[in-house]
Amino acid sequence: MTTVLVLRALGVGDLLVAVPALRGLRAAFGGARIVLAAPGALGELASLTGAVDEVLPTGGLGELAWAGEPPSVAVNLHGSGPESITDLLRTRPSRLLTHRHPDHPAVHGPAWEPRMREARRWCRLLAHHGIAADPDDLALARPAVPSPAPGAVVVHPGAAFGARRWPAARFAEVAGALAARGRRVVVTGSAAERELAGSVARRAGLGPDAVLAGRTGLAALAALVADAALVVCGDTGVGHLATAYRTPSVLLFGPVSPSRWGPPPDTGDRHAVLWSGCPGDPFADAPGPGLLRITPADVLEAAELVRQEVPHA
Repeated sequence: MTTVLVLRALGVGDLLVAVPALRGLRAAFGGARIVLAAPGALGELASLTGAVDEVLPTGGLGELAWAGEPPSVAVNLHGSGPESITDLLRTRPSRLLTHRHPDHPAVHGPAWEPRMREARRWCRLLAHHGIAADPDDLALARPAVPSPAPGAVVVHPGAAFGARRWPAARFAEVAGALAARGRRVVVTGSAAERELAGSVARRAGLGPDAVLAGRTGLAALAALVADAALVVCGDTGVGHLATAYRTPSVLLFGPVSPSRWGPPPDTGDRHAVLWSGCPGDPFADAPGPGLLRITPADVLEAAELVRQEVPHA
């Protein structure tokens, strides 16, 4: 059997923007076994793409442990290289699809374009190698598990880096105002973000049952977002889930532009993207200056506009 090994050993949002490329690979190699080298925890989401047969637990670069026969095709959806290229070359694939890098002069591929929208980047890579993929094909199947809070407003204050974390006090102000308008509000996050989520809920005057951080696996989180009335979050995986399920959202961007990581431009009536136009260091510990320019009033105004544009929300 043809085996396609895809390297994308990153986080939730990284997986979700790669869905169009994964679907393109599924269409091109319909009878193949497609193995995604990614963190094992992403298996629940990977199954919802309809394009992945197996997740090979891979925590990051240098951790790809391929024990089977050399794959027929290896696909570098991880990054620009050279480490990701090296990882895949070690599996001895018959064919390697990747961007080119000067450290690997014998490996051919398109040049890396740093300013390209992330979903489009990987579709462009496949197109260079003769495989079609639609960069807007971001939808996920709905998980079989029920939502823990159907119809709720989901507030997600966490982010992987401090530079992308809007202040907790501002999230709390937004959550409290939405709750005061009669909406059920829940606060999500990972187990490590439980304290942050609890702080936001307390400041917003919400009860402990509103704190879902650390209480949902990825399938339940996906179901929560799929059935939510509104999502309010920063540049995180939860925002990409809102895009995947066409759930109305207010997305706070900074210091990285939404032109790279935001929803497709033609979904603006459903997803309000707030961006001050001020770029910065995405790996800094403190919120970027541009992110701090966004006020709770901006978020609440955007939330009402999005809901008006999406009548069923």
